[in-house]
Amino acid sequence: MKPVGLMLVVAGVGLVAVGLLVWVGAFSWFGRLPGDIRVESGHTRFFAPLTSMLLVSVALSLGAWVLRRFF
Repeated sequence: MKPVGLMLVVAGVGLVAVGLLVWVGAFSWFGRLPGDIRVESGHTRFFAPLTSMLLVSVALSLGAWVLRRFF
């Protein structure tokens, strides 16, 4: 049960760190990358963050790989 508690603590600290970075504005570029589709015409808006979600997917995959490798 000890490794599960350690992983929960590490995940919590990571979430707090990401939350602080978002609050400070370090991720203001997120959602405005080349490849993110944004269409606005009249009263209609469409936003498809393709590149941003690709980066999130790669980061989560790397994180899962590191966790599987060491735990």
